[in-house]
Amino acid sequence: MADFHQNGNIAQFHNLRTRPPEEMIYELEAFAQTRRITLILPSLYSELEGEALPKILDELAKVRFLHRIIIGLDQADETQFRAARKFFARLPQPHVVLWNDSPRMKAIGARLDALGLAPMEPGKGKNVWTSIGYLIACADSAVMAIHDCDIVTYSSDMLARLVYPVAHPGFSYQLSKGYYARVGDGKLNGRVTRLLVSPLLIALKKVIGDRDYSEYLRAFRYPLSGEFAMRTAMLPDLRIPSDWGLEIGVLSEAWRNLSPQAVCQVEVA
Repeated sequence: MADFHQNGNIAQFHNLRTRPPEEMIYELEAFAQTRRITLILPSLYSELEGEALPKILDELAKVRFLHRIIIGLDQADETQFRAARKFFARLPQPHVVLWNDSPRMKAIGARLDALGLAPMEPGKGKNVWTSIGYLIACADSAVMAIHDCDIVTYSSDMLARLVYPVAHPGFSYQLSKGYYARVGDGKLNGRVTRLLVSPLLIALKKVIGDRDYSEYLRAFRYPLSGEFAMRTAMLPDLRIPSDWGLEIGVLSEAWRNLSPQAVCQVEVA
């Protein structure tokens, strides 16, 4: 039975996973004719050798509504970069591998650092920051999606559900946050959210009282999920956190730039 609990003022799409995925995909392929969709995959080289990413690529190879895939590659030397290009060559969509540890990227980083603009720490945030910069420079996509490369249970239907609310021309949503049950191998996962973030937000409410911002964060089922999609028109105004606070930082930027009515969360699996 579907979970229809609504917590806070963020719209929740509970039942997209019960809709036949082929119907949603058919619509997305039609939307993509005029609203191009780009997927960003922030990845460590070590994830290429893991269990999840090869399966993710097999699923993405089926997706026809993607205009481009941008892979941000971290912690790779030149030999590993060349291996990564061969690894991602199986993707039928136009794609690019951004080698973040390359001499040219480091030279760009040094120029930005001289101007006081360079991200301070390596990590997922810097990876996404660089990939979004490339996407903005391309200036040819209306929707951007991001998800992690370690989802063992990944299916292309998850991506379709994630982007649907922001790709649909009849909806006014600017940002879509994904969530799904963190259960597997007989145990309950999502420890950082369960044991740190949620109790911290409850404690803040007890200490400082009701605040619109903390209530906004509490409305999200899994605020630390790495799956989100947004319309690219908002990207130039988005201060992407370039450290390890990417997920909460993006929600905070959505709070700063958008009304709650422009934000939704989607049960993607």
